[in-house]
Amino acid sequence: MHRDPVRYPSDRTTPIDASELRDRDTGEACPEAEVRTGLKSENIHLLSDLPGRLTTELFASANRVRLAAGNTLFLAGDSDDDCYRIEDGLLKVTMVSHSGDERILAFVGRGDIVGELSIIDGLPRSASVVAVRDATLSCLSRTAFETFAKKNPELYKSLVELLAKRLRGTDTVVAAGSFLSLEGRVARTMFELAEHFGQEVGSGRIVIRHKITQSDLAAMAGGARESVAKILNNWQREKLVTRLSGYYCLENKAQLEHKAKL
Repeated sequence: MHRDPVRYPSDRTTPIDASELRDRDTGEACPEAEVRTGLKSENIHLLSDLPGRLTTELFASANRVRLAAGNTLFLAGDSDDDCYRIEDGLLKVTMVSHSGDERILAFVGRGDIVGELSIIDGLPRSASVVAVRDATLSCLSRTAFETFAKKNPELYKSLVELLAKRLRGTDTVVAAGSFLSLEGRVARTMFELAEHFGQEVGSGRIVIRHKITQSDLAAMAGGARESVAKILNNWQREKLVTRLSGYYCLENKAQLEHKAKL
């Protein structure tokens, strides 16, 4: 089910020198990060981590779907039960409150799979998925999934193991939300982004090679944009982070790690 475009606000970027965002081998300016793995908060996506053979064969006959940036793939509560593997592009997995506040659960890209919970249990969608950049997806129906599972019973064993891993990871997520201050959660979010999009630029500094807005950081950390902006401004004054043409750079990993500790 494809929805009409849903647009999200973006922050104004102040142009500054981005000479450090150059490839260390070619000297050419680095493009925005090519996403090969999503920001899976403690293994949020099950089917993405199946053994390679199972995933390849599972999607061998899937249909291709294109989704333009800003369009919604599905919304929380939708009753459709297809799942999608991302072949190209970038999407975000979100939840929105009745008052309109958004919480970003993950950014997902090439090789990641979304919608797998509904394909397994047949229940309505637990979250919404929106394209951040133009995307190409492989669409798998629940009927095709069940047919494949009957022929490949080892799929269920792998799913049980992944579910156990996911439950263990949930403990960490809950603890972070309960015990960390907003500043700690923002620091933790920065490290999650750096883990998947980070590039070392010398002296222990890491540039996050994906442009992220303050609104998105707030939605990932679970806070108000104004409060997150204040934290980031303080960090910039303290030289913990800088922002280079829209790309955040972690300048002092040790202090940020201290803030992110449970």
